[in-house]
Amino acid sequence: MKSITVQELKQLIDSNESFQLIDVRETYENEICSLNGLLIPMNEIPGRVDELAKETKVVVHCRSGKRSANVIDFLEQNYQLTNLYNLEGGILSWIEEIDPSMESY
Repeated sequence: MKSITVQELKQLIDSNESFQLIDVRETYENEICSLNGLLIPMNEIPGRVDELAKETKVVVHCRSGKRSANVIDFLEQNYQLTNLYNLEGGILSWIEEIDPSMESY
């Protein structure tokens, strides 16, 4: 599984590079803090696979990186997607290393 650090994600955002950010947390978690990605809760992924970009990098994140890793495993095994990157440490690492002003939970 490919992964990306929060520093690498920040570089992607700052450089306006083309990529898609997918948040697989629950709605209530996204309301606490968000990286402004497309919210597709983990249990909705199978029915919303068509919303994932196929031709560009897709960064998948959750709170700590575990759920997003499970989602990527599922997508790679069942849909043969090869453009997925797991955000190491999830939004908690983003808060710790990039934006400590964000609310943590």
